[in-house]
Amino acid sequence: MNATLTLMFVFVPVLAFAQARAPQVKRTNPPELTKPTGYTHIVEVTGPSKTIYISGQIAYDKDGKVVGEGDMKAQAEQVFRNLQTALTAAGAKFSDVVKMNSYITDMSKAQAVRDVRARYFSDAAPASTFVEVKGLVRPELLLEIEVIAVVPAAAGAGTAR
Repeated sequence: MNATLTLMFVFVPVLAFAQARAPQVKRTNPPELTKPTGYTHIVEVTGPSKTIYISGQIAYDKDGKVVGEGDMKAQAEQVFRNLQTALTAAGAKFSDVVKMNSYITDMSKAQAVRDVRARYFSDAAPASTFVEVKGLVRPELLLEIEVIAVVPAAAGAGTAR
């Protein structure tokens, strides 16, 4: 009994502290705004965290060759694979993404992108912006997506090197 009480007094505060330090992500879709399709209107992050900014990803493979020239779905597949690789390298996953900006050269092909996106995001959809642009860095590119993710801060993170 004495050992149980000791454990409770030692570990309960430690667990409470750990939970209090973990970043909390709150996703809200106010009923006064239109129902979102694959995104969240408001994403709030509180608590100690590491913010990860992933540069706009395009349909390049690891050798810098364009994948899916002229094919929006194929390019979206490559872009999301690239995003997954970048997120993993930073210790994050798609459920950690809080903001996504998508740039597309032909909005009539947006559904192909939405279909691919739906496989990567489930209930944890990020705040999102989708913009049609005249062009990207190369004319054969149809899509570019950048994301911001938030994960718990690692011990010692943010110290100067």
